[in-house]
Amino acid sequence: MRNYQVKVLIDGACPLCRREAELWKRLDRRRGNIVLLDIHSPEFDALDCGVTREQALEQIHGLLPSGDVVRGMEVIRRAYEAAGWGWLLAPTGWPLLRIFFDWAYGWFARNRLRLTGRQSASGKSCSGRRPA
Repeated sequence: MRNYQVKVLIDGACPLCRREAELWKRLDRRRGNIVLLDIHSPEFDALDCGVTREQALEQIHGLLPSGDVVRGMEVIRRAYEAAGWGWLLAPTGWPLLRIFFDWAYGWFARNRLRLTGRQSASGKSCSGRRPA
């Protein structure tokens, strides 16, 4: 496999996550800097990536060539950097702004099922009710 800068574990069942992954693919222009791994693919093994399936579903994770695992907004910053668009998200890594953007991503990750009209892994909607 070619050298990559980040492998991103994406929730392929999430329409917003899929849209972002498609954007990264286009921006990467087949250079192979970004590798996308759908956590719902039958071939996907979370433990091979150093995370549990539950962790992979809680928030976005990225694997670096060094073997390190990054999470949350840091994955998004790294993906844009790998695609050559790091300048666009650079402000999200500045000390004071980083706190806000990391918090905002965490809020999104916790609420994305509700925001996209999907159910939780337990089969309940985010309101706690089972669908009819």
